Amino acid sequence: MTNAADTARVLVVDDHPAVRYGLTLVLEREGFSVCAEEGCAVQAIARLPELDANLAVVDLSFDQGDGFNLIAALRGRAIPVLVYSMHEDAHNIQNSFRAGATCYVSKREDSRVFLEGVNAARQGSRYISPRAAHALAESERAPTEARCSARELQILELLGKGLGNSAIAEALTISVRTVETYCARLNEKLGLASMKDLRQFAIRNCAK
Repeated sequence: MTNAADTARVLVVDDHPAVRYGLTLVLEREGFSVCAEEGCAVQAIARLPELDANLAVVDLSFDQGDGFNLIAALRGRAIPVLVYSMHEDAHNIQNSFRAGATCYVSKREDSRVFLEGVNAARQGSRYISPRAAHALAESERAPTEARCSARELQILELLGKGLGNSAIAEALTISVRTVETYCARLNEKLGLASMKDLRQFAIRNCAK
C-alpha cells in the first residue's frame, strides 16, 4: 500500500447503510481510513467544515439533497470525489464530471474496479469504470439524426471533413456567427464541453 493510501481520510456518502458498511470494510481493509459516513447530501454538506476528509466516495441519488451539489461542495474544498452509483447513463456520468467529480464507478463493478477508482481519485487522476465507459461510448454512437436538425447535421458533416467555421459559413451561405450558434447548440445537445470536443465527435461519427 502506498503512503497516499495510508494517509487517505475518506468521507462516504450513501443513503443505504449496508452500502456504507460494505464500502467502509473494503476501504479499511486496503489501509484507507473512513473518517465519516453520511446518509444524505444535505447532512454531508453541512458537516464539511468540521471534517478532515481528503477523499470522498459519494452516491448521486438521495432523499434529501442533490448529489451534484454535493460534488460541487466537495470540489470547492479541493476534495477529490469518486462517484459510486447505480446510474450508468451518459447524462449522469457527464454531469458528475461537470460538477467536479474525479472518478466515476458503477455499483455493478467488482471491488477491484472500485479500488482502482479510489486510488485514481486519491492521485487526482480521472477514472471511469468499464460499465460507465461503455455507457458513454453507446451514447456517442446513438443515432445523431435523432438529436439534431438537418442544418446541424450538415454542419457536423462539414466539421467532420475538417472545415473551419469560415469555410462552413461560405459553403452553406450563412454567417460565421450563425455557424457558431449552431455549434453551441450542438455541444448542448450532444453533451460536449468545447469546440474541440465537437470537432472530434464530428470526425469520428459524421464525416462522409
